Amino acid sequence: MKAFWNEFKEFIARGNVLSMAVGLIVGSAFTAIVTSLNQDIITPLLGLILGQIDFAALSFTVGGATVAYGRFIQAVITFLITALTLFLLLKGVNRFLRRREAEEKAEAKAEEAVSPVPADVQLLTEIRDLLAKERNV
Repeated sequence: MKAFWNEFKEFIARGNVLSMAVGLIVGSAFTAIVTSLNQDIITPLLGLILGQIDFAALSFTVGGATVAYGRFIQAVITFLITALTLFLLLKGVNRFLRRREAEEKAEAKAEEAVSPVPADVQLLTEIRDLLAKERNV
């Protein structure tokens, strides 16, 4: 039983689990921001354009069941806004990472071009090439 708890503590202490926990917390906060953007800004503006202020009030009754399709409309709008926001965020991060990688490659090439090959390395390279040539003949 003690080995089980030690293994569990090791699992929890790993960086992956901690990173995932932080991601979930940040994701929850991000969801609250997007939900507020949808409910407090976008939905009322769409409601004004369409002549209805609150989509949540849209519903119809069939028999004894109430179908609240307005809430569904709000959920779809929230999903689309969340997906668009994440897409734009990831697109920006990927662009930043690609630019940074390109800069690092350019710096590495510049260093290679500037720094001359030492004589001993050049000589060893020539010997290697000659030996490879002899083996192929």
